[in-house]
Order: sequence, then C-alpha cells, then structure tokens
Amino acid sequence: MTIQARGLVKRFGSTVALAGVDVAARTGSVLGLLGPNGAGKTTIVRILATLVRADEGTASVGGFDVATQAHEVRGLIGLTGQYAAVDEELTGTQNLILIGRLLELPRKQARSRARELLDQFELTDAAGRPASTYSGGMRRRLDLAASLVGRPKVLFLDEPTTGLDPHARAQMWRMIRSLVADGVTVLLTTQYLDEADQLADEIVVIDHGRVVAGGTPAELKGRAGAQRLQVRPVDEADVETVTRIITEVTGEVPAAVGGLLTAAAQDPAMLATMVRHLDDWSIRVSELALRLPSLDEVFLTLTGHPAQEPDPDTTQEPVSEGALR
Repeated sequence: MTIQARGLVKRFGSTVALAGVDVAARTGSVLGLLGPNGAGKTTIVRILATLVRADEGTASVGGFDVATQAHEVRGLIGLTGQYAAVDEELTGTQNLILIGRLLELPRKQARSRARELLDQFELTDAAGRPASTYSGGMRRRLDLAASLVGRPKVLFLDEPTTGLDPHARAQMWRMIRSLVADGVTVLLTTQYLDEADQLADEIVVIDHGRVVAGGTPAELKGRAGAQRLQVRPVDEADVETVTRIITEVTGEVPAAVGGLLTAAAQDPAMLATMVRHLDDWSIRVSELALRLPSLDEVFLTLTGHPAQEPDPDTTQEPVSEGALR
C-alpha cells in the first residue's frame, strides 16, 4: 500500500476531529474520502501530508513514516487544497517557475516543466496573463499543475472541484484520470457523491471523525439494499396506472419525483415483468431501468443524513512552524 494509516486520532481542544481512523490506498489508484464538512477528511490529509501530527495512531506514505520521516514523505507528495493557492500577481508561467525554483530545479528545467504543465492543463494561451485574470476553473487547474511540478508519486486532492461549474469539474476529472493512468496514487476528499463514484477505485466513508464504511463504489451501493426499478411514462395521464402496476410488481408504492416513479426491486426478473405489464396496458415510457442505489442513497443509509451538510468544518488548526518539522 502506498498510503497506510491506522488508528488516527486527532483532537483540537475539546473537539475530537478523528476518533481512530484507518485508511489505505494501493499504488496507482484513487482512494476517495467521502463525507460532509466537518467529518474529518481534511484533517486526515493534513496528517498524511505532514502538516499536522496525529495524537495517536501511525501513518506512512510510500513506506515512510509521516511523523519520523516527514522530509522523505514531502519528497514524494503533491497537495492541492480546497482553494487555489496561486499568486494572483504572477502569470501562469511565473507561478510554475517559482514552484520549480523552490524545489531547486535549474532555471532551464523549471521553465521547461512549466511549459509542459501549461500545455497539459490547457493553459498555454493564458500562460502570460496574471492569475488574477483566470476563471475559477483555470485557477484550480493552475493550482493542480503547481502541485505536479516536482512529479509527485502521491497526490492529495482536498475537495479540488469545490465551486467549479460542471464543465470545469469534468475537465478536472479528466486530468485526475490521466494522472492515475501514469501511475500516480491519488487521495481525493470530496462531499460530491457523483465525484467519488466517477473517480474512486475505493471509497472510505467518514462521518464525525470515524470510518462508517469502506469498499468499492459497487460494494457500497450493494450495502444499501435492493436495486431500484425506475419508470417514467411518456403521458402524464398514465402515472396513476403505472403506479398501480409498480406496486403490484414490487409490493411497494413507488416514490414519484418529476414524473419518475421509483421503487425497490428485490428480484431482477421484475424488470421483465414490468415490461409485460406495460405492453398489456399499451403504456409508452421514456425511461425504464433497473439500477443499483446511488451513493447519495448509500450515504443516507449508512449515516442517517445527507452527505452535504451546511455545518462549516471547524476542526482544523492553523499550520504552525513546529508542525512542519
């Protein structure tokens, strides 16, 4: 395992941010930490990135202990936080060259790496502009590029798509997949369930500083119970009849949202039965499917509340000079 943590405990005063967390990530995979604000996801990242020390437990990255071999760990990792940390007065090129020089790359090599990353992240046309003129999505891409200047083997992405529009999020997803294809191990924190579903090979669900579940997206969906039968009649006048048919087939009165009727289906054969009934009644449908539960439904089943909660994450502490030693 490239990332391994056992029994992590972290307290900030009277607040217990982590209460004995275990996480592990295989090389060249994406581990998703899924949970609402305040669940403890960022605290885990900060411990693994050597920015904060755990009160209890052990953790290693690339085989190096994060507490006793912090310098070696920092040589392996890149980190992109929840907010873009680029210098807005510098151009895209200057930001990346600055990072390269701080990493002690020769000037020529730093320039070459900057050009390479700007091209990779589709920022070449804006390379000579101050970062203050970039859109939110462009800044996030520049921030991610900055974390890759040193060619890290492990990348921590702490809610990297927060505040991005759907197009910018899709761009970020493509870039993350490309990095993993090149062998980078990614730890991704998110409260977007679709993001975890799209990107993560394994998911650890965090709630109130504890691990409440873990597994592949498919395994977690399986824990939420039965598959869902979904039917959307073309004609709204058929909704009442379709409701009766679904109730008869599944034994459950379907939920109705925007014309889509959904009920739990214990037996996959119910789909074929549904097709026959609809044909008997000559009812046309625009949607007919049998699907696994969504991660939204999984999270609600596991924790009793939605994944996105309005509470701000107040469990973080400022990074002190001592924490970085």
